[in-house]
Amino acid sequence: MVRRLVAALATGLALSGGALALDYRSVSVPVALFYDVPSAQGKKLFMVKEGTPLEVLVQVEGWTKVRDAEGTIAWIDRNALAARRTLVVTAPMADVRQSASAESPLVFQAEKWVILELLEAAPMGWAKVKHRDGASGYVRITQVWGL
Repeated sequence: MVRRLVAALATGLALSGGALALDYRSVSVPVALFYDVPSAQGKKLFMVKEGTPLEVLVQVEGWTKVRDAEGTIAWIDRNALAARRTLVVTAPMADVRQSASAESPLVFQAEKWVILELLEAAPMGWAKVKHRDGASGYVRITQVWGL
């Protein structure tokens, strides 16, 4: 039994590139609220805008405990979240390029806190993203949060 569990874990790590997969969601409503407890009667902490990526930590009875790009941990109504994946720029300026290469031509730059739609994970530390204006390209994963 223990050997099967260890083998399954090793297989999962190998398939995920050696790291455990994290669960991320994005805010699906124009403005959502962070609460200190899983209840609308709890203390309202912050407002979060649509598209913001959040790491899912725990889910209980209609509520999800999440972490944002700044490390804030709070509760949010599960109905305010979507499976759509987004990333947020955490570098002062992120370069989005035509291909997954630092030598590739620049498509656009995104300032800190700009939300980008995640299109797909790309090889060797890159992610394919799309700006809300429609431009798409590849960004280094060290310049964004939400993966």
